[in-house]
Amino acid sequence: MQPSENYINKKTFLRTTILFSFLSLLTALNLASAFDIKQAPTEVKPQVAQSQAKAAVSVEAAAPLSMTLKKTAVQQGQYFEVDITGAEKNPLVWFNSESFLAFKVGDKAYKALVPVENLTKPGGYVILARTGGWEERIPVKVLDNRKPIQYIYLDPDKSSLEATNKEINEISSAFRLKTEEKYAQGKFSYPSTAVKSSPFGVKRSYNKGPVDSYHKGLDFAGKMGSPVFAPADGKVALTGLEKDGFQVHGNTILIDHGHALSSIYLHLSKIDVKKGDMVTKGQKIGEVGHTGISTGPHLHWGTYLYGTSVDPELFVK
Repeated sequence: MQPSENYINKKTFLRTTILFSFLSLLTALNLASAFDIKQAPTEVKPQVAQSQAKAAVSVEAAAPLSMTLKKTAVQQGQYFEVDITGAEKNPLVWFNSESFLAFKVGDKAYKALVPVENLTKPGGYVILARTGGWEERIPVKVLDNRKPIQYIYLDPDKSSLEATNKEINEISSAFRLKTEEKYAQGKFSYPSTAVKSSPFGVKRSYNKGPVDSYHKGLDFAGKMGSPVFAPADGKVALTGLEKDGFQVHGNTILIDHGHALSSIYLHLSKIDVKKGDMVTKGQKIGEVGHTGISTGPHLHWGTYLYGTSVDPELFVK
């Protein structure tokens, strides 16, 4: 018995319906799978962003070494302020055939105050910095400070005096200190309230002799016994007495302020501190006198960088 045409059509319709439903389900599954694939990059974006941020930090941390100067032209008796960034250890800085150690002042940041000796010939020079395989050069100029000549007359008993080996060796040794710690912060104050009587850097002739020296400090015409104060925080690196061999400098105090900066006080009548003492700005350290080679009671105050005398006014202004 053959099935009726109506039966065949129903059966065909049922199969078609089932097949269409299956295909719809399969299509839906494929669409869902495709949707999941498209969403995957969106979910890893934060990780990619974090990786990019880390890469940026690494590039910044690996910034190249560089040197900058606050000024590229200074006068005799002044100094070049040299800043170096990106260094892993203390760089060396060269000027006029001398080297100077730069001191750490921050993360991979170093500074050196490079002195220009008062008799340095004016003209063009180069500042060179070097550490590891890196080096950089910057052209600089030294200008004439045009200081006048001062004629000094000494009594015979003073003019015949010469510095002893003791005072030369002890003072030279103290000036060579390169203390990593920076004791002095901010501007200096003056060590005396007396009137200034002789500036730094003036050329000098003693008893009508040749002009072959200069005044390595700032003088104050203080009265005998008037107080002398520490102009900044520091550590007493040396005290010397006239009776013990300091016959030119007289009774002397030398203070280490850190980072190769030191100050010296000469011709004192009294010393109130001892070697190794820590002193603070404004503390009384001694009294004005007339010891050593001196024309009368006064305080001689000198400031030195790496053992080279520079103008004390630079640290007060």
